[in-house]
Amino acid sequence: MPRNHSDREGCAIASPNVRNRRDLPQDSVRRNEMIRARELRVIGADGEQLGILQRADAIALAKEAGLDLVEVASTSEPPVCRIMDYGKFKYEQQKKKQEAKKRQTVVQIKEIKVRPKTDDHDYETKLRHVRRFLEEGDRCKISVFFRGREIVHKDRGQTILDRFVKDLAEVGKVEQEPHAEGRTLQMLMVPKK
Repeated sequence: MPRNHSDREGCAIASPNVRNRRDLPQDSVRRNEMIRARELRVIGADGEQLGILQRADAIALAKEAGLDLVEVASTSEPPVCRIMDYGKFKYEQQKKKQEAKKRQTVVQIKEIKVRPKTDDHDYETKLRHVRRFLEEGDRCKISVFFRGREIVHKDRGQTILDRFVKDLAEVGKVEQEPHAEGRTLQMLMVPKK
């Protein structure tokens, strides 16, 4: 039995040729025939307000100018569309994204693991690693692992962490005080600005 475009409860059923927001790719915007609103607030190619126009008239104006009609503000009433070169618009958006990506800095947390019985030479090597991490601007988590009965001597682990704080005082500071988590004693250091 063929169904018409309305349900018994009065809800409209979308016809197969109508595009939904879900049909569009995530980074895409509506342009030309994809625009669904009947009336649009149109901005010309040189930035002047052309007023509220019918969709067909706005598309005709854009085609006449050899450009595209691009929906720039779909949530306003009526939606705002601009006559512009869509390829150039996409290119500029991509450049802005790349610039924003360049400006953001990714701070990583590096982790150094030591034991309560760590020898002086091993300690010096790990100290150099932590110093390098802090100088590069990364945060560093220093963990003291206890095995077996070593857990009874948490004071030795605390002594090692205190030694790290003292030796790294000129390049870093403690962000998170030493705290026990299971069989580990952890501390977080950040670079000094």
